[in-house]
Amino acid sequence: MVDLVNEKRRAVFSACRQYRYRLSQIWQPENPPLYWLMLNPSTADEVKNDPTVERCERRARMWGYGGSVVLNIFAYRATEPGDMRAQKDPVGPDNDDWIRKLASKSQQVDVVAGWGEHGAHLDRGAHVIDIFKQKKGRISALKINASGHPAHPLYIAYKRTPFPMDLET
Repeated sequence: MVDLVNEKRRAVFSACRQYRYRLSQIWQPENPPLYWLMLNPSTADEVKNDPTVERCERRARMWGYGGSVVLNIFAYRATEPGDMRAQKDPVGPDNDDWIRKLASKSQQVDVVAGWGEHGAHLDRGAHVIDIFKQKKGRISALKINASGHPAHPLYIAYKRTPFPMDLET
């Protein structure tokens, strides 16, 4: 695993950099960050954002958090969900460990899910919800799609605020 830091940005990748496990940007360390659990990483890294990470950070700043931390239900880096779905192992060898850690501390931090419809691939969204249930975790969303998956935040208006997801359904 490779942990790369650029000032207040940090990214944790697999050694081959095909999988990104965690991306954080901290601007006010005295305030807790907002955690996001998205679909899969794109091009954002320890140096630059992609549009989704930019939107997540903007929301975290608007809501008074001290940073933004992004994890994903699939760790394989791809700009198109179809490319991610075509991979033999889109989850990544260490990704469930990172998700379990997040679920374990989700009673103390705020976590917003936004993996969208593609969370149905490999039944991954349901598996991640099971991890949160096992760890007695809590998780929120900005919107729940008709399919039951938490909507991706890229196209959701900034006026929407997170609400708790019902993990029992």
